Amino acid sequence: MKDPIVAEVRKHRMEHARKFGGDLRAICSDLRAIQSACGHKVVRLPPRRLSRPKQAGPRGKSPR
Repeated sequence: MKDPIVAEVRKHRMEHARKFGGDLRAICSDLRAIQSACGHKVVRLPPRRLSRPKQAGPRGKSPR
């Protein structure tokens, strides 16, 4: 089953990539310019540290 929304997004993505000959730097530069021009606030959050998983017990079970 094809999702029409996904198909439309892929179509527009391919058209945009063709416009710049597949040059990723040019594509990203254009997307940044569009983002700046739209006027919406861009939120940049610092990366979150992942917690380490608990050590497994002797039988592969986590300690309680």
